Amino acid sequence: MSKITEKIRYVGVNDHETTLFEGLWPLPYGVSYNSYLIIDKENALIDTVDARFKDKFIENIRKHVGASPINYLIINHMEPDHSSSVSAVMELWPDITILASSRAVPMLTGYYGISAEKIRTVGDGDSLSLGETVLSFHMTPMVHWPETMMTWDESEKTLFSGDAFGTFGIPGTGITDSDLEDLGPYRDEMIRYYSNIVGKYGNTVQAAMKKLSALEIKRICSTHGPVWEKLAADVAGLYGKLSRYEAEPGVCIAYGSMYGNTAEAALCLSKELTKAGVPNAIHPLCTENISDALRDVFKYNTIAIGSPTYNGGIFPPAETFMKAISARNVKGRKFVAFGSYSWAAASVKLLAEQAQSLGFELIGLPEETPGSQSGGISFPHAYSPEKCDMKALAEIIRKSAGLA
Repeated sequence: MSKITEKIRYVGVNDHETTLFEGLWPLPYGVSYNSYLIIDKENALIDTVDARFKDKFIENIRKHVGASPINYLIINHMEPDHSSSVSAVMELWPDITILASSRAVPMLTGYYGISAEKIRTVGDGDSLSLGETVLSFHMTPMVHWPETMMTWDESEKTLFSGDAFGTFGIPGTGITDSDLEDLGPYRDEMIRYYSNIVGKYGNTVQAAMKKLSALEIKRICSTHGPVWEKLAADVAGLYGKLSRYEAEPGVCIAYGSMYGNTAEAALCLSKELTKAGVPNAIHPLCTENISDALRDVFKYNTIAIGSPTYNGGIFPPAETFMKAISARNVKGRKFVAFGSYSWAAASVKLLAEQAQSLGFELIGLPEETPGSQSGGISFPHAYSPEKCDMKALAEIIRKSAGLA
């Protein structure tokens, strides 16, 4: 189904080919590039798709307009997965007018050589009448690029939101969420999308949501994933929670291991947490893309990072993961480190110091416990329960996470 309403049509495409989104993030369920067409006295296209799929995209548009013109192309977001078919659209409809924010104009010129005469700059609250449909434009900079804006259709109570409220995964055959009882399979993929790509910009997401709060939004048309109708309020609620860095009780365990000892400790901690009734997810940083681990940093309120000491410092995969957490401005987490050492015990201390600099609350075993230190526990080389009491640590984490 490509008809969302009598006036709003879906003309996007699904990508089953790409394995890494932005060259970084795995796509086990694919991704969609959503574009929307508004049919009225004048026709408006909102965003385009990745140029690799331009032929299918143009075919989708033609099904709805035939030989009629596309009068306007509205650019909410300039990332190439949404803008790189602009030139193909202009070739077919050379008289088209592009509407975009002022920050998008140099990008359109620089990326695609489009002259400024073809572009109409719009500002906050500006509007465009297509006939019966009146669209207004709302600037939402840094959600998650500087030029981003959203387009509002008052008559349809529909927000064309750019990447905001998007998710990895491909919509069902109906395009909308009508066949879903809850976010279900999309919830974790939405958290992963947000944490991987948007996570740094919690403050600007909050500012955008405050600006849009007066709108009576009944439908969200994002550039990735299903059109949200039935679950629009749930999606907005989850997005708000993520942008405030709120999380549910549970533990993200992420570890790097050279010879298997820190890995054994991580598995033991996960097992003891599960026995104690604490939700947890475990991520081997040496062999797994950090995408899912970042998702769980945003999902759970406690982070446990395992790292052996390496060259007097943090094992590189664990250090990289800490940098990724820091880059996303994550707030309000509890933190514990653990790891092995041979001739120098440094990794746990350094991880705890980094966590403290991020404002995280350090948790751990009592100081008199063997191997215990502020914010974590170290054990010499080979792991054994005698050297590191994971059952006791799991109990402390359970209480700290709010599951007592």
